[in-house]
Amino acid sequence: MNKLIAVLKREYLQSVRRRMFIIMTILFPALMAAAFVLPSLVMVKGLGKKQIVIVDGTGRLQSTVEHPESVPARRRPVAAGDREVEMPLDYVYVSAADPEAAAKPYIHRLGAERKAERVDGVFVVPANAFESNDSPMRYYSRSSADFITQQRLGDMANLAIRRARLQALNIPPAEIEKLTNRAQVEAVQISKSGEAKKGGAENLIFGLLFGFLLTMPSFIYGIEIMRGIIQEKSDRVVEVLVSSMSPRALLSGKIIGVAAVGLTQIGAWLLMLAGLATFFAAAVAATGIDLRQYIRASTFIYFILFFILAYLTNVCVYAIAGAICNSDREAQQLIAPIGVLMMLPLFLLGPIITNADSPMIVGLSMMPMYGPVTMFIRTLVSDPPVTQILTSIGVSLLTVMVFLWATAKIFRIGILSYGKRPTIPELMRWVRVA
Repeated sequence: MNKLIAVLKREYLQSVRRRMFIIMTILFPALMAAAFVLPSLVMVKGLGKKQIVIVDGTGRLQSTVEHPESVPARRRPVAAGDREVEMPLDYVYVSAADPEAAAKPYIHRLGAERKAERVDGVFVVPANAFESNDSPMRYYSRSSADFITQQRLGDMANLAIRRARLQALNIPPAEIEKLTNRAQVEAVQISKSGEAKKGGAENLIFGLLFGFLLTMPSFIYGIEIMRGIIQEKSDRVVEVLVSSMSPRALLSGKIIGVAAVGLTQIGAWLLMLAGLATFFAAAVAATGIDLRQYIRASTFIYFILFFILAYLTNVCVYAIAGAICNSDREAQQLIAPIGVLMMLPLFLLGPIITNADSPMIVGLSMMPMYGPVTMFIRTLVSDPPVTQILTSIGVSLLTVMVFLWATAKIFRIGILSYGKRPTIPELMRWVRVA
C-alpha cells in the first residue's frame, strides 16, 4: 500500500506542478466562454456590416425598410421574457416596376472586387407579392447558407404583406397589431413528481458544458498515462519499478494519481464558476435567470460519480495501449480508431440533450463504456427512472472492474515486452496466463 501511495503521490505532484497544468486550469474557463460567446458576437457584428439591396416591385415596402425596428427580429433564447435581439442590416431600398431587371446591376456587384462597390445581398420582391403567393421572393448572396439574413428579410416582407392584406379587409390597426404580434413560447420540464422547471436553450448550454467537462479530461489524462508508460518502457525505468513493487500496484497508483489530477482541475473550474456566479448573482437575478432551475445539488454528486466511472473506463484503454506499444507514434496509431468509438457520446451530445428519453439514448446510457457520460447528461436535462440510473452505475462499475482486471494482466506482461506489437489473440493469451 505504501508503494502504491508513493506512485500516486509522484504522478499527482508531477502533473499539478507543470506550468501547462496551471495555465490550462486558469485559461480553460475563459476559452470555453469564448467558444460559446465569440461565435454569436462575430455573427451579430458580421450582420451589422452587411449591405443589403431591397428591390421592391410593389413599391409599398419603403416605410417598412426605413423603420425595420417595427419588425420582430429573430429571437435568441434568453431567460425571463425572451427579449428580442436585433440583428441590424444596412438597407438600400430600390422601387422598380420590373424588379428582376432592376436587380441585375446589383447582383453583378455581389462579386465586385472593390469593397466600396460590393453589396452583400440582393432581396427581390415581385410586383404581385401583395396580391398573390405564386411568385416567390428571391434573395441573392455570395453565401449559399446565409439563412439568417434570408429569414430576417423574409420576416420583414411577409409581415408587411400580412398587415396590408388585413388592412384591405378594413380591420382596425389596433387589431392588426394584435394579429401580427408573435406569441412567446417557454420550455418547461416536468419531472415524474410533477415539479416544473424551466428548459430550453439554457439546458442545452449546461448539457454541452458539463458534457465536455465530463469527457475531455478523461481523454487528456488517458493520453498522459499512455505516454508516461511508453516513456518509462523506453528508458527502462519500469524494469526498476517492477523489481520493487507489483505491476498491479504500479498501474493502480498511476490511474488513481492521474484521476486525482483530473478531479483537482475540474474542482478548480467549478470553484471558479461558483465564484463568478456569486459575483454576478445580482445581475443574473435581474435578468430573471434562476440557476437552480437548471443545476440541482444532485448534479454535482452525479458529476463526480460518473466522472470517476468514465475516467476509469477510458484510462484503462490508454494504459493498455501504453503497455503493448513501444513508441508514442505506434500508440497513437493504435488508439486513434478506438478513441473515435469511445467518443461516441460526445458526438451524440445534441441528440442526447434534445431527446434524452428515446429508446436509442436509453440503451446507450446503460451500455458499457458509453453509460457514464450518456446517463449523466440524461440526469441533467431529463428525469430518468432511478432503476435506469442504478443499472447504468452497476454496468459501469462492472465494466471498470473487468477493465482493471484485464488491464492489470496485460500491463504485467506488456510493460516488459519489446519489439513487435502483440496481436489480439496474443493479448487474450496474456490475460489467461498472467
